[in-house]
Amino acid sequence: MDNASRSERSRNVALDAALVIIARDGPGRLTLDAIARESGLSKGGVMHQFRTKEGVLKALLERQMAHFAEFRAKIRVKSANPELTTEITTVREAANTPNSAALALLAAMAENPDLMALPRDSDLKTIAAIKAEAADPDLAMLRWAAARGLLLGALFGMSPISKPERDHLFARLLDDSQWGVLEKPAKPRAVKATPAAKAGTSRKHA
Repeated sequence: MDNASRSERSRNVALDAALVIIARDGPGRLTLDAIARESGLSKGGVMHQFRTKEGVLKALLERQMAHFAEFRAKIRVKSANPELTTEITTVREAANTPNSAALALLAAMAENPDLMALPRDSDLKTIAAIKAEAADPDLAMLRWAAARGLLLGALFGMSPISKPERDHLFARLLDDSQWGVLEKPAKPRAVKATPAAKAGTSRKHA
């Protein structure tokens, strides 16, 4: 195994250990020393990968985002709204595999809410793409927000909805045919008249 492979393996071992600690002991007990004990790595080995606890949390978030970005890239859809369909499909996958994603999010929010800028910035790009393709951007955003609500309920164990019912609701959100009747195309923006145009109109009325 070359040095790069060993380094990547050590990094993943440390991140896996961090998730175990967060799940068992809570985010407040996550330290570099604790990661070293849990992973079997030396503290120096852990610090070679991560200089601070915040660095570990940032890496956890980035690993989750990379996982779902890879999943998203493999999706092939036939839809009038491919960006929205791809996003809802990805959110459904996250809702059905919640443990590590929930732990990473909880730990990041508890330690440093500013770390949430990472997924938030990614979401802004996704939302822009969804709105750009949609005949009714507002309806598209309602579908997106409903999917996110189902995800958050699953991640944090807050939802009374069973998994079969949640899957059924995701299927409804993904079915474009159920939403077409509700679509209201966005109204074109009114073009403001330039001073020259206003002057010309005034002369005509005169």
